[in-house]
Amino acid sequence: MAEAGALRERFWERFALEELSKAEWEALCDGCGRCCLVKIEDPDSGEIALLNVACQLLDTESCQCSDYPNRFDKVPGCTQLTLDNLPQFNWLPGSCAYRRLAEGRRLAGWHPLIAGSAQRMHRKGISVRGMAVSEGEVDEEDYDDHIIAILRE
Repeated sequence: MAEAGALRERFWERFALEELSKAEWEALCDGCGRCCLVKIEDPDSGEIALLNVACQLLDTESCQCSDYPNRFDKVPGCTQLTLDNLPQFNWLPGSCAYRRLAEGRRLAGWHPLIAGSAQRMHRKGISVRGMAVSEGEVDEEDYDDHIIAILRE
């Protein structure tokens, strides 16, 4: 395993997910903000409604958490993606680096680790920039008006 803060060269191609350091695991996140969108699961069908409503902490322009170190204290339902629970997050988009690598696929060419910045990802419309609104701007009773997809297993 690499040093705590060090990123090994092209680590995503050379090492399995379970061999990554904490810093490398974090660096895999492309910063699209999709995991910060509100999701509502139907308990009967198991379907998940994905909304264009983002967590109150998500800066919808940069697609970054405004208080990443304290997110779990401020947002109890915040997504904590780990190697162990990765299979539970079947709603992750096919573009997600964690999902892609777990499925044996490569990172997309627009991924910031390959492209050098997040700008290509934003230009390609992968991120929630320009489509997400903060949950502070939407009443819960209006959530049905913000459904953008129904995800099925």
